[in-house]
Amino acid sequence: MNIKDLTIVLENIAPLSLQEDYDNSGLLIGNNKNEINQVLICLDVTPEVIEEAINTKSDLIIAHHPIIFKGLKRINGESLVEEVVYKAIKNDIAIYAIHTNLDNVSEGVNSILASKLGIQNAQILSPLAGKLNKIVTFCPIDFADKVREAMFKAGAGHIGNYDSCSFNSQGDGSFKALENTNPFVGEKDKLHFEKEIRIETIVPDFKVSSVIKSLISAHPYEEVAYDIYPLNNISSNTGAGMIGTLEKPMDISEYLKHVKNVLGINCVKHNKLINKKVEKVAICGGSGSFLINAAAKQKADLFITGDIKYHDFFEHQGIMTIADAGHYETEQFTKELIHAILTKKFPNFAIRISETNTNPVSFL
Repeated sequence: MNIKDLTIVLENIAPLSLQEDYDNSGLLIGNNKNEINQVLICLDVTPEVIEEAINTKSDLIIAHHPIIFKGLKRINGESLVEEVVYKAIKNDIAIYAIHTNLDNVSEGVNSILASKLGIQNAQILSPLAGKLNKIVTFCPIDFADKVREAMFKAGAGHIGNYDSCSFNSQGDGSFKALENTNPFVGEKDKLHFEKEIRIETIVPDFKVSSVIKSLISAHPYEEVAYDIYPLNNISSNTGAGMIGTLEKPMDISEYLKHVKNVLGINCVKHNKLINKKVEKVAICGGSGSFLINAAAKQKADLFITGDIKYHDFFEHQGIMTIADAGHYETEQFTKELIHAILTKKFPNFAIRISETNTNPVSFL
């Protein structure tokens, strides 16, 4: 298969449009049309990972963190980034990154972390706004079911845990077919009125084009009328972090020991432990200090993330415990997640998880 065949599966779950402005997700090295035979999945692309790819004959690396964040003025191997890029190009190895777009979806990085930590009924902690649109179209009554179903199959009509959501109203559409037309109903040069259904439904940004394409394909008219309205609604399925509850309340010290065991770490940094059992837990894999107040606002007992700064630990003392379990450590299951997504779609394709530990932080 080629690179695009494989990466489109990832982008259907984590569209590139959901990455943060500072990010650089997507195909960084290589051509979408290149044929590939084996994939290597990692968190970070290092020279050691490139060597692993060479040794395992992997011609595509899928990483969580982009190796290229800033512009490169030269590629001579003098920095780590230059060395990786140089070796990848020299050995014809493509590199694809799936970073904050995978952080910002309900089936992404935080979902698998929540599952590993025993957090149930997890929901997005800080949902995104302005990522939804309303699409309105009009079609003959007898074709409404076909058009509506086509739009739903293309990704329209999802609101929370409901799908196939739409509003439908009946009215009269008018049009006059001019020269060089082949009208489905009516006659040329005569004003025609047709009983039509107005169909309204919700569509996320990244699915607008596919929904419109399906709408036009299913519609009987030669010229299809439709409107697209940008909305400021909050999208409950996209955003940063997650929050949920434990199966039963636990002593916070015991739960943090559980977190250490699951993540395979020797210590967890935290501020003052709350004087009650923990039940409501918020998380953010990687660097999530920007979500501390969001977690507190939703009355989390505990917020777990990485890269907490010294002064952040002063926040919400005695009300919410803030725990730093490490950047790499809270994202380590991302490799497993990507592997599961791809092997489900391509069970017979060679997809392997990197055995190279790319965590740059060590403790004595």
